[in-house]
Amino acid sequence: MGRPGNYNALTDVTGIYVGHYTNMDAVSGVTVVLCTQGAVGGVDVRGSAPGTRETDLLAPGNLVQEVQAVVLGGGSVYGLAAADGVVQWLAGKGHGFPLDGNHVAPIVPAAVLYDLGRGSEFVPPITAEWGLNACKAANNDLIPTGCAGAGTGALSGCIKGGIGTASLILDNGITVGALVAVNSFGSVIDPKNGRPWEVRQEINGEFGNTGKQAKVLPSQPDGQSGRNTTIGIVATDVRLTKSQAQKIAQMSQDGLARAIRPAHTMFDGDTVFCMATGKKELPKAEGFFADSQAKAINDIGNAAAECMARAIIRGILDAHSMAGMTAFCDLEDLELSSLR
Repeated sequence: MGRPGNYNALTDVTGIYVGHYTNMDAVSGVTVVLCTQGAVGGVDVRGSAPGTRETDLLAPGNLVQEVQAVVLGGGSVYGLAAADGVVQWLAGKGHGFPLDGNHVAPIVPAAVLYDLGRGSEFVPPITAEWGLNACKAANNDLIPTGCAGAGTGALSGCIKGGIGTASLILDNGITVGALVAVNSFGSVIDPKNGRPWEVRQEINGEFGNTGKQAKVLPSQPDGQSGRNTTIGIVATDVRLTKSQAQKIAQMSQDGLARAIRPAHTMFDGDTVFCMATGKKELPKAEGFFADSQAKAINDIGNAAAECMARAIIRGILDAHSMAGMTAFCDLEDLELSSLR
């Protein structure tokens, strides 16, 4: 279907910059995805407990077409404050929806996950400065994964969650990428074989030696349900309409559901954004259907789902144990357990 980009990350998509702010004492953080020149945005919310900002604006029938950033954060409802700092940073540089000759309104949708009670204070001390710091750290290079940014305090099922990323360059040259913070109620690991559900999607050994291991999953602690949500972003370098971006976001949720079981539960607020930077034209094809771009949308959506699944696995495998949460790499080996 294609190959990973140079960084195997969301930053392989031209025009995309990613920055983290990580607070280890608070066991929480913020991740900002910037496209200061504007990206057509879409969103799909499938969990039953979402925490979001500006998602209604992304509906195809609404006025504003482009976003300048998307924020993923910890802190549950308190974490939405970080988006204010992103707005301030963008406004200071003149990036946003034009209001008059001197002012802009930066469009910054956001989604948050639940990581309360995992740091030194029950509520992480999240302010606009967290978002501002993440903007200052943004670049289009390698993206730190595991316990960083929005994945710092993440817990997936009964093991340490984290943030992961992946990309794919299609045979026609279109680039697709995903970035996701995994804080799921469901498990990324198949309890029967101790390996990720979607480990077969690995490309070029991207999961490393840890991805070859089989582990024994611990039992889910009592009373821990309802503290979840997986949030992510997929991006592509083609020009899309808002309707098409929404469709890509919808299709990418298939990768989330394949990699996390169960997904989209009553305890999750699973939300995926799509950003299209418009650096390339969407290919057209001859065919029976009036929409000559339908096949290209199918291909991009399928790639987005695959990138999402691979990014989720990387978020789990790259995490380390902290704050009482045990990472996959530190679990007991399944083979050793069977010898007892």
